[in-house]
Amino acid sequence: MQDTNQKPDLITQRYAKLDDIRQLGYPAYPHSFDFSHTLEQILNSYQSWSKEQLAAERIEVRVCGRLVAMRGQGKAGFSNISSGSHRLQIYTRLDEVGEANFALYQLLDIGDFIGVAGYLFRTKTDELSVHARKIDFLAKSFLPLPEKWHGLSDVEIRYRQRYLDLISNRESRQVFVTRSRIVKGIRDFLDARGYIEVETPMMQPLAGGATARPFKTHHNALGMDLFLRIAPELYLKRLIVGQLERVYEINRNFRNEGISTHHNPEFTMLEFYQSYSDYHDLMDLTEELIRELAQSVLGKDEFEFEGHTISLANWRRYSLKEAIVSFWPADCVPSPQLSDLDNAERLAALARRWNDYASLKSLETVPLSPEVVPGALLGMLFEAVAERQLIQPTTIFDYPIELSPLSKTKACDPSMVERFEVYMGGMEIANAYSELNDPEEQKRRFELQMAEREKGDDEAHAMDDDYVRALRYGMPPTAGEGIGIDRLTMLFTNSRSIRDVILFPHMRPEKRDAS
Repeated sequence: MQDTNQKPDLITQRYAKLDDIRQLGYPAYPHSFDFSHTLEQILNSYQSWSKEQLAAERIEVRVCGRLVAMRGQGKAGFSNISSGSHRLQIYTRLDEVGEANFALYQLLDIGDFIGVAGYLFRTKTDELSVHARKIDFLAKSFLPLPEKWHGLSDVEIRYRQRYLDLISNRESRQVFVTRSRIVKGIRDFLDARGYIEVETPMMQPLAGGATARPFKTHHNALGMDLFLRIAPELYLKRLIVGQLERVYEINRNFRNEGISTHHNPEFTMLEFYQSYSDYHDLMDLTEELIRELAQSVLGKDEFEFEGHTISLANWRRYSLKEAIVSFWPADCVPSPQLSDLDNAERLAALARRWNDYASLKSLETVPLSPEVVPGALLGMLFEAVAERQLIQPTTIFDYPIELSPLSKTKACDPSMVERFEVYMGGMEIANAYSELNDPEEQKRRFELQMAEREKGDDEAHAMDDDYVRALRYGMPPTAGEGIGIDRLTMLFTNSRSIRDVILFPHMRPEKRDAS
């Protein structure tokens, strides 16, 4: 890891240089620097100017940034400063800045922050540069940047020391710029359609809105246990009851579960609810949202992800049962029929057939035991058979009721609910329902979940009496959806791991060198 044990002599020298800078009369940590232009503004405004134009106009500038390169010895030298996203060359000459200021220049190290006052010109190699009249010292970098500051490849350091990653890797910086543009684009899209943005509690007396294992904390003043939210759903639907007819929240959720390339214990979701609507309305809205986001963020409706070109122009839709049949491997015979998925015995036999095939192919198997009810088995079979194959944008709809305690049942099939999920790149990015608004049915489903909890299911939903009370005041027909911001960013930036799109992902404690 990058720390003070790594290069003690070099670090000691840099501390000594700071003392020398103080001796020259420069403050070690000045409070500010009054710049006239950002580096981006200079490059945008003057990159096209010729040497003659710059000489005639003599554009005076005051710029600042991190020192990332130094070249030349003697009485003059070239250096480069960086704003993180842009770089600009600086030319410093003894007879221009004076002895004391040039002495400061000679005490600078790669990584230091400086301010420069001077004028723009072009060098003999025609590079736009600042001819320095004065150098200001702004901050010392005591720890050396990576050997090649423009490329930090150690994943462990990149995740633990994101500041080094952002300094060293422009690609990483662009990932988080893209993420910010995605969030802004989502707000613009929903605001334009009459939604209002709200905030709901992150600490809740009940862990609700999804089936997951929560993080638990304790509030000393109130003398009560609280849970970090696993989803804002039940609070947002209370707002629908209160007749805020279209609401959304870009929220942080916390789930005390495993970590993988697609999962982080703390993650960001867009969750939104629309009154007088059902899941068909949100299917259309979701396709429109993601297409518009791609156009505004990427400038096109296709992108590369893990070796695939994903096109948003052609969106597929399958029921969950249709997906199992459609994506069933041709060499796993006999192939299933839709009717097989409606019969508990034939479904179990199909699962056994899959497990035999999956074991030979090193694919995901599904658990078979009396405790696994048919609806749950159907969901697990879909995940094992189809999910990894859903590379192009695909909507999977109509889920077993056992998997969706907050969804409205289908009028034609009470064993299924009006729910859909959106898949791209082999992973789920969105989950939506026609919301259950019958208070007595909701109470009954909570009771079924409580029975599962008593059997040992830590992720089963708790009883939320206040939410049932809210429903008894009446909630209109409503559709709601959650979209994973992290996974959407993975797709748009071709990032293989969720840790690449979260600035500070959770990691195991850092191992320290015994020395």
